[in-house]
Amino acid sequence: MKTWLNDSSRPALCIALGAAVLVAASPAQAQEAAAAASPQEGAGAQGYGIQEIVVTAQKRAENLQDVPISITAVGGEALAATQGTSLQALQGQIPNVQIDNFANTPQSAVFTVRGIGVIEPDPYAGNTVSIVVDGVPQFFSMGALLDLYDVDRIEVLRGPQGTLFGANTTGGVINVVTAQPTGEFGGHVKAVYGNYNRFDVTGSIEAPLVEDVLSLKVAGIHTQREGWVTNVVDGSDMGKKNLDAVRAYLRFTPSGNFDATLQGEYVNARNGSPIVINGARPGEALYVAPGTAGPGTGGMYVSPCAANGQSGMCIAPDKYYGANNSVPDQSYMDTYSGTLTMNLTDTALGDWTSITGYKKFKLREYTDQDGTPLFLNDTYRRTEGWQFSQELRTNIEVTDTLNMLVGAFYLKNHYDHIQAYRLQFATPGLLQTNLQDQDNYSISGFAQAYWQATDRLKLQAGIRYSHEKTESAPSLVNSIGDPAGSNYSGEGNLVLSSFTVGGKKSWNNVGWKLGADYEILDDTLLYASWARGFKSGGFTARVGVPADGDTPYDPEKVDTFEAGIKADLLDRRLRINLAAFYSNYRDMQVAQIYFDTDTATQGNRILNAGKSEIKGFELETTAVPVDGMTLRASLAYLDAKYKEFPYTDPLSGEVLDLEGYRLQNAPKWNASFGANFVVPLGNGADLVSDVSYTYTSSKYYTAILDTPRSKIQPTHLVDASLTYRPDGAAWSLGLWATNLLDSRYMSTVYDSPGYAGLAGYAPPRQWGGSVNFNF
Repeated sequence: MKTWLNDSSRPALCIALGAAVLVAASPAQAQEAAAAASPQEGAGAQGYGIQEIVVTAQKRAENLQDVPISITAVGGEALAATQGTSLQALQGQIPNVQIDNFANTPQSAVFTVRGIGVIEPDPYAGNTVSIVVDGVPQFFSMGALLDLYDVDRIEVLRGPQGTLFGANTTGGVINVVTAQPTGEFGGHVKAVYGNYNRFDVTGSIEAPLVEDVLSLKVAGIHTQREGWVTNVVDGSDMGKKNLDAVRAYLRFTPSGNFDATLQGEYVNARNGSPIVINGARPGEALYVAPGTAGPGTGGMYVSPCAANGQSGMCIAPDKYYGANNSVPDQSYMDTYSGTLTMNLTDTALGDWTSITGYKKFKLREYTDQDGTPLFLNDTYRRTEGWQFSQELRTNIEVTDTLNMLVGAFYLKNHYDHIQAYRLQFATPGLLQTNLQDQDNYSISGFAQAYWQATDRLKLQAGIRYSHEKTESAPSLVNSIGDPAGSNYSGEGNLVLSSFTVGGKKSWNNVGWKLGADYEILDDTLLYASWARGFKSGGFTARVGVPADGDTPYDPEKVDTFEAGIKADLLDRRLRINLAAFYSNYRDMQVAQIYFDTDTATQGNRILNAGKSEIKGFELETTAVPVDGMTLRASLAYLDAKYKEFPYTDPLSGEVLDLEGYRLQNAPKWNASFGANFVVPLGNGADLVSDVSYTYTSSKYYTAILDTPRSKIQPTHLVDASLTYRPDGAAWSLGLWATNLLDSRYMSTVYDSPGYAGLAGYAPPRQWGGSVNFNF
């Protein structure tokens, strides 16, 4: 067994102290809020208004209000104001977007946009929402809850984006753009301290090496905190976080029409092991009756799923308790990545862009799967993966009215994964070892054209051809070994059974987009589009039952029809963006984990639901009624249900008709409201106050049958901050609080057929102070 990922390998990433909350705007209208406090070029007659936001959602720089897509832009200052250190800080903030993790693997992201998402911790299931960082798609969901530091903006594109971003974008794209070098000396440093002994340090510095030719920039983060769940076994905290990351850029600009940027990043995560809260109810196999209360006594806490009896959902308690008595407290991950971006403009064949990306990661973690003081079952998981991608495209001005974007994309990735699952409750010493070995290839060509038919009417058409191939060779070994449960390697065990399945398969697809937008008034745009998204098929790789992995699952396709309006009104004092959509989703891939009682084996499979129907809308508004005040609000509605799904229950064998059942992780409503005030204090100093409220209605998290235990309750969260900014000073001070009312919620519940529930808690109230310094 490999010995990498030990504490002795931690680098000493020393980043100078500093930093504070800047204007604490709600992420959904991030940059607009900051704009209300200062004059803007081209704003209203008073010289104030809503700021113009430049995005690259269509792989070219454009004003957000000119892009005919339902898109939310989140600026870097607004990201800092959330006090989050990963993408999960945006959960609930963006209309019809859910940003979560799998119940017992916090390193694996679960992104769901408009009801479209994959809830499965291992890479074989792929993604339906693509995470793109500086132009490089991130294939693996492991580590996709990116660490946020020195970010320029995040663009969340809703709906299929296959023509420009390729496969695995049936739900949408989260496009992350880091703060690139500017060629000028400068930087910042930021420090945050909060409850749970949280301490963050972030910073960046840029120094020109050769004036106007070569510039070096380095940015980094250190973040640590204790966990907010108490282990009843020994009184320790569970879920601690400790992460270091550094990113460096070298920007080369030898001439006016060519530039190249080489960037590399290393992330070192040494977090506590995943937390599983036992979600069994009275009478179920893994329910353990509460014993002596209190941490350190060894007694069992009351399961959050026990309060409502057999028919109720799980309810978070006032105090968060868990249990880990059988595995090391470790979830360690190392990530290495590099990107080379080159731009050559003003050529006879247009403006060329080349983006070359490479990423490698290593993950090792242990999980006490039963979440009780007893030794019932636990896992050891280790993954090594890498990806290489290359995109080459050109933006051509064919005529004064016709523009074309033409390009090609290639991606190859490989991963090896082991999951050693100890099922002590089934048979003492039983070890189920899953091995995954998989390669994926993707190559595609794409073109998108924009025709300015009249001064106000623009038409667009795009097409992409994709070839995808998967080679998979998963295997399973069932063995009996050390009854004390210390043998994860399986060496010397008595092998009970083993098998290897898998194969190779390729898929071809043609996707497209047709659209039109019309400027009915100055600063008021109407648009409509039809887009087809595609996600290739694959092989189930974490196999427990041979039938689950010996044949591939099919590709899925979605057709989305969208219409919307984007309007800046009242001399840019009011912004209203509204989009309505309808999606026809076919052969939807649905992940399922179940326990096969006949063989005492965990089974996994990807199902192809026949058809789903999704419809809804997103409304985002920003208003600047008076100078120094910014109001913002959003409202989203989602009706996401199966239309055809003959489902075979893995336990009973009964075929059920799931027509009308709600899709997983798809709340019907979510809304937000925020207010930002800039109060002059005299002598040019300001006091900036901000408060925001977000609401997410109930949803079924991970249960195909919409079982009560899988239901997540409606959530109401309030965040607030206060920032002091001296006139002309390079520093500022801030106070902040998230979940200000200390509301207690479940965040994840996985309801496993034939097994117990695996539950997780949402963060309690967090608060603290910060200091920021710019130079």
